[in-house]
Amino acid sequence: MEESNGTEVGALDEGPHVRDDLAREVNRLLAERGVEFGEGEENALRVDPVPRLLDEGEWAVLAAGVRQRVLALEAFLDDAYGDQQLIADGIVPERIVAGSGFFERDLVGRPPSGGARISVAGLDIVRDDSGQFRVLEDNARNPSGIAYAVAVSEAVAEVLGVDQPPTDMGKAAPASLRRCLEASAPGVDGVLVLLTEGPDNSAYYEHRRIAAAADLELVELDGLRRDGDRVRLGDGRRVRSVYRRTGQDRVRDDDGELTAEAEILLEPLLSGNLGMANWYGTGVADDKSVYAYVDDLIRQVLGEEPLVPSVPTYDLLDAERLREVLDRIGELVVKPRDGYGGKDVVVGPAASREELDAARAAIEEDPDGWIAQEPVTLSTHPTVIHGDFEPRHVDLRPFAFHDGSDVVVPTGGLTRVAMQEGEVIVNSSRDGGGKATWVV
Repeated sequence: MEESNGTEVGALDEGPHVRDDLAREVNRLLAERGVEFGEGEENALRVDPVPRLLDEGEWAVLAAGVRQRVLALEAFLDDAYGDQQLIADGIVPERIVAGSGFFERDLVGRPPSGGARISVAGLDIVRDDSGQFRVLEDNARNPSGIAYAVAVSEAVAEVLGVDQPPTDMGKAAPASLRRCLEASAPGVDGVLVLLTEGPDNSAYYEHRRIAAAADLELVELDGLRRDGDRVRLGDGRRVRSVYRRTGQDRVRDDDGELTAEAEILLEPLLSGNLGMANWYGTGVADDKSVYAYVDDLIRQVLGEEPLVPSVPTYDLLDAERLREVLDRIGELVVKPRDGYGGKDVVVGPAASREELDAARAAIEEDPDGWIAQEPVTLSTHPTVIHGDFEPRHVDLRPFAFHDGSDVVVPTGGLTRVAMQEGEVIVNSSRDGGGKATWVV
């Protein structure tokens, strides 16, 4: 399906040379403003000047579907770390939770003192041939892209002469994040912190921008210290709540010892003296093996039909399903259960014989480590390629903020675009770029 190209913006209709100039200017502005994913020119965020326009009606359905999904996954996490009734009822197999590398046994029976487990979610959504939005992946641990979505929208709007880009990401996202942090630590005074690994983290630009926009202290781990069951900054100020944006997702390392981060944060968190946005252990909801069951979770928990259903996903520990997938591997997309960034994803219809044979062998050796999905022909969006409009595949990452009482989905988000002709993986590691996403 090809989407509207947004050429209502007159500058884009002025010819190939002008379009090329617009593309160069957008990317010059972003580079000048330090918008990068990593460090150096090779990590610059490549952006197309043609905005993706969604109408208010379809956005309302999309946002409601995202809200459903976040609430269902939150209930699933509460259940997984609680009485496991959803598991007992057969909605999600027990083996998926027990076998998840993200399940934190230190948190069993220890619910948050306030707010939500999933404070910030970024869902990867695609549109299929029929025009139906579908969820391709959930990101509930540490989703990136919020600041990039804002920066892309600002640069495209400036270059196209649009005074007020139709998105509220710039204001709503920082305000919503701050509310989530405040809600996570009721009755606690102190500062709100964004914990970063510093410039070594590829999304450090985003960390700096979010911290400034939401008025959070930007701190590395050595800037925190534990004081009994409380956490303080180096200058002695008490920390009220932490938004973790580090690569350390686990409470314990492979030897069963507390990680350096958990040494400082875990006891204050469990004692109710520290709040946290995106709790430890939310990765169970990210586990790709759960995707196959999220639609049923929505039906069970909310009593509603999914407004944005999952891409059909198969659990490969079902012996019959495994045989079917191995027989059809050339027709399906297979992914490592704990993968990210498009790494090791094999798109059957586009894969070589050697890639399919390697994927089949990996699945046969460890079926629990993989999932399979039906391929979705991602919608395309006109993109400036050498001055011309050419169709390129896109997905969309809207963001949701859950403070325990309400889920806010700011209009807009980040559209990712595969810049290479025919490519269906939009990640930056595969030469993907970004587009402004506006709701009109």
